[in-house]
Amino acid sequence: MRRLHTLLLPLLASALLVPNRGTAEIAVKNGEKIAFLGDSITAQGWGNPAGYVRLVIAGLEANGIKAEPVPAGIGGHKSDQMLARLDKDVLSKKPQWMTLSCGVNDVWHGARGVPLDDAMAKSGTYDANVVTRGTYKKNITAIIDQAQAAGVKPVMLTATVIQENLDSKENGLIAPYNAFLRELAKEKHLPLADLNSMFQERIKAENKPNVKVLTSDGVHMNVEGNKLMAIGVLQALGLNAAELDKAKASWQPLEAAGIMAAQKAAEAKAKAAAEKAKQNSAVKQK
Repeated sequence: MRRLHTLLLPLLASALLVPNRGTAEIAVKNGEKIAFLGDSITAQGWGNPAGYVRLVIAGLEANGIKAEPVPAGIGGHKSDQMLARLDKDVLSKKPQWMTLSCGVNDVWHGARGVPLDDAMAKSGTYDANVVTRGTYKKNITAIIDQAQAAGVKPVMLTATVIQENLDSKENGLIAPYNAFLRELAKEKHLPLADLNSMFQERIKAENKPNVKVLTSDGVHMNVEGNKLMAIGVLQALGLNAAELDKAKASWQPLEAAGIMAAQKAAEAKAKAAAEKAKQNSAVKQK
């Protein structure tokens, strides 16, 4: 027994020195900058008190990591526009990290969008300016390559849904764009937040065809959509289940502020609509 005890002690001691491989390490370090490059979804992710950008930053801080956000979302932007402003809005800010959320407008804008590849560009679907916009594959690859060359670590986000009807034409069209993002992330060894898969899974699980589960209008996020986006990004950055729980607990005041902001926006919209209807009625009576 004494001999067995003597043999086990070194083994136990060495086991204590081996890190727990089941626990992911948070990739972002204290004081680092994270740029959030994207379109209106990302712009609202910062402008909304409960937007996903703010939730990501709050979630990291809840786990002892104070990161500095670099908001870089502009409404309506597509891959060509993001590439054109990459240096000004991201690289010049010297971030250590960059999340890339791009693809919804490339598809949603139809003939004014950006084709996936050269074959699609030649399909006759797109307007005469398509040559100047390049293709989605080339634009996204250039964004990633330029970021990495500048020492910035990209995190790839698949594009979220276009309408919560998963069988919609737009969701069918965006599927190959997301397939490309997954392939590129794998090829370049990038952290991937597969938001589209997460959104599809949640919408199917909720099974509420007549209810907006994650968006306010089929594209832009409501509180639940922002939370799901933030969870995806934080998981890609290495947060484990316990750390995600800490993050979610820290979101409560932000969620309350976000709900209040949404209510005020809805009231303002209703008031503006009522005022417009009143003016139209007055014009008809003259």
